[in-house]
Amino acid sequence: MAVKPPRWYFSLRSPYSWLAYRELTENAPDVADAIEWRPYWEPDEVSEGLLADAGIHLPYVAMSKEKHFYILQDVKRAAIERGLRMVWPIDTAPNWDISHLAYLVAEDAGRGRDFIDAVYRARWENGIDISERATMAAIGHELGLDPDALAGAADDPQIRRRGIEALRAVDRDGVFGVPFFIHRHDKFWGLDRLSGFVASVRAKTRTVIEQPENDRGIEPALLVPAGDAGHAGGCG
Repeated sequence: MAVKPPRWYFSLRSPYSWLAYRELTENAPDVADAIEWRPYWEPDEVSEGLLADAGIHLPYVAMSKEKHFYILQDVKRAAIERGLRMVWPIDTAPNWDISHLAYLVAEDAGRGRDFIDAVYRARWENGIDISERATMAAIGHELGLDPDALAGAADDPQIRRRGIEALRAVDRDGVFGVPFFIHRHDKFWGLDRLSGFVASVRAKTRTVIEQPENDRGIEPALLVPAGDAGHAGGCG
């Protein structure tokens, strides 16, 4: 059986995914280029029905008011520590399929990461509602992509089916929150675990280059324990 590549699950609605994206692309671009990028989102009613028909269950639990208030404080602290300016968006009628299915369209055009960057800027730096189709169209214009294809991605049955397959991968990998990083058998949940994931991927890369005939694995000192006993900069 082929070894699955290292990968991370991100959500365009998650502030911790936004912070992880910034750290990953700015401080570990070699790792960002070496891993798979996979979207994670809470499905709308249409996708929920398709998931149920396919026997897929996502381990998503609605956030409590207390946790929401904590995250407001925690993300603000994290942004200040990193010298980032952020605006907390107001989601009047959130539908995360709108933006995440549009991502699949942008990825097909070879602009997936540019799309992620534009959406994160819109949501977390400008407070723009990314559940609005007009926002997706505007980002399409910005990137030189078909604005109608992005805005209408959720109406395309083929893109919907691909979205279900993307969420099937979430289920298979046991992803329960974001950002979520996986390297071989090791899982890392949350912004605070990103450094361990980066070290793990880099260590394995060095081992392959230096000793291709002898897979020694990863030194224990470079690993951060998988799982989490508490909050680790992640959204569940």
